[in-house]
Order: sequence, then structure tokens, then C-alpha cells
Amino acid sequence: MRYLFLLISLLSFSLKAQVAQHCGYDFTSYFVVNAHEAGQKESVKGLKIKVVNAFGLDVINVNNLYSWTDSNKPLQFLANYKIDDLGNKISVNSNVTKERWYFPFAKESYLLSIKSTFPADDFFIKIEDIDGAENGGDFKTQTIKLNPFNMYVLCSSKARETQFGPKMNRPIDVVLERK
Repeated sequence: MRYLFLLISLLSFSLKAQVAQHCGYDFTSYFVVNAHEAGQKESVKGLKIKVVNAFGLDVINVNNLYSWTDSNKPLQFLANYKIDDLGNKISVNSNVTKERWYFPFAKESYLLSIKSTFPADDFFIKIEDIDGAENGGDFKTQTIKLNPFNMYVLCSSKARETQFGPKMNRPIDVVLERK
């Protein structure tokens, strides 16, 4: 009986040691873009931001090659939004007592979910203010080179956070110019 208890105890501890703790964002990273006017902190709303290649063509997420979401669609940024306590998106006219950003790390910015293996060095982001949109096309189009350090790696170890070079998990700061 003693040997049976000892065997069960050892198996129990062995199984617990083999279960790895995972983060909800494993294998996922984000690009965050803070696009604003010079001297302003508020993000400009109504912009179209997408990932393009060296020729300026949209990058398509063929069979979820670059992102776990939006298969076979262009990689396009979305504006972060606020939610209530139940996780529902808050509209402009909503009257709620407590609100928070859906992605708290992005605040009032644009973001794009990508795989952690995304080859950032190969691509650019294109920021456009489309005529007829919220800003009326007041801002010049800009194309900016992406880098691996632009990626928000949400499940990372301390060793990765304390590397040499530019700090990770910082938004891509874009200063927009008027036409």
C-alpha cells in the first residue's frame, strides 16, 4: 500500500511539472500606430492604415500566413475602442459608468494582430487620409518601414525585454502633415 501511495504521489508531481503555463496571447503579436499631428497627443481618427510591400501593394493574409485573423484579406489596422464592464463595445451615445480600452496597452491608437513570426523587415505601413472620410483627406499619405522592434510581443520573457537596441512594445509614432 505504501508503494502504491508513493507511486501515485510521484506521478502526480511529475504531471504537474510537465504542464506549461501559457499566456492567452501566445504566438500573437501586435503593431500599434499612434498617428497624430505635430504638437498634439490625440490620435487622428478616420485614417486607413495597412501593411504594404516594397512596391506599395497591399499585403494579403493568404491562408493565415501573417495573422490568425482575417484570412485572405489585406492586413489593415483597426482603431482601438472602449468597452463596458460586460465587454460590449461602447458607442458614442452610450451612457455607462465604467469604461476601459479593449486593448489597454494600445490606448487611443490603431492596431493590427499578427503572428509572432511576422517578417516585419520585409514590409511597410501606409497611412492614408481618404477624401470624404472623417478628416476630409487633410493629411498627406505616408509610408513607413516596419522593424521587428515595432512589434508588441505580449507573452515575452524578461530576457527578451532587456535586450540591447530599441525597446520593444512601443507604438509606432507617426506625425501627420497637412496637405
